[in-house]
Amino acid sequence: MKKTRMSRRTRRDLVAFIGFTAPNFLLLGVFVFWPIIYSFYLSFFKWNMISPRKAFLGLSNYQALFKDPVFWQVARNTLILALATVVIKLSLALIFALQLNRKPKGGNIYRAIIFSPTFTTSVAVAMVWTWIFEPTFGLFRLVFKAFGVASPNWIYNVNWSLPAVIIVLIWSRIGYDMVLFLAGLKNISEEIYDAALVDGVNPIQNFFYITFPLLSPTTFFLTVTSFIGALKAFDIVAIMTDGGPMNSSNVLVLYLYQNAFQWFKTGYASAIAVILFLLIMIITLIQNRLSKRWVHY
Repeated sequence: MKKTRMSRRTRRDLVAFIGFTAPNFLLLGVFVFWPIIYSFYLSFFKWNMISPRKAFLGLSNYQALFKDPVFWQVARNTLILALATVVIKLSLALIFALQLNRKPKGGNIYRAIIFSPTFTTSVAVAMVWTWIFEPTFGLFRLVFKAFGVASPNWIYNVNWSLPAVIIVLIWSRIGYDMVLFLAGLKNISEEIYDAALVDGVNPIQNFFYITFPLLSPTTFFLTVTSFIGALKAFDIVAIMTDGGPMNSSNVLVLYLYQNAFQWFKTGYASAIAVILFLLIMIITLIQNRLSKRWVHY
């Protein structure tokens, strides 16, 4: 058989392709794929990051993890936080987007105000809200005082610490979702609404049969990314409550950090990282599978 030789132009294009893509693949390999593989490897060992030797434990870290009541409490907190944050945040963001899409007077100002927390640093957000939640001098005490009740001790109460974190996460990320919903609404043709108006469709039917189905790709994207972001919540929780009191607001990433960098249980922390990775992957796959029933492109 006659061998076909690669033309000079094809070789030049291949070299250019490798040259442009190699740095990206290199960065992904070093900072994404290798840490995942190494964390999975460390999860089978006992190591404190100081000793040069690692003691092989097999599946002992995973067995200890599933017997750890704190882990199950933290996992439950994480799932509650993720579900509450995503449902409430997306609902409010869609409501704001629908209102702003009507082009109210001062709409640009409202949009800027709602979006402003998105580019505010997490440290500043956590510190300001810690003061707002303070029961003696905080801003929320004035709201509760107006109704004649005392403000709860949000940060240091086992019943209120997790709701406090959820409120802050919703407030800090709602602007991004609103802007994407607003962009999706702008892409819906007015002719569709005009045709529906001729057919006698009321506003509620407009939303459920036109607006929401046509927004479903945007909703699906925000649902997936919001779930992943909520499951990886760390900085605001660490600064506001540090997982307390009594792990009532602790989440998986913070618990991982505590085991790895405070208690130097690196193998145990790596097992938590593997479980978190699997949890995110499973939830994402389920969302992707269910999307075929309600997402319309």
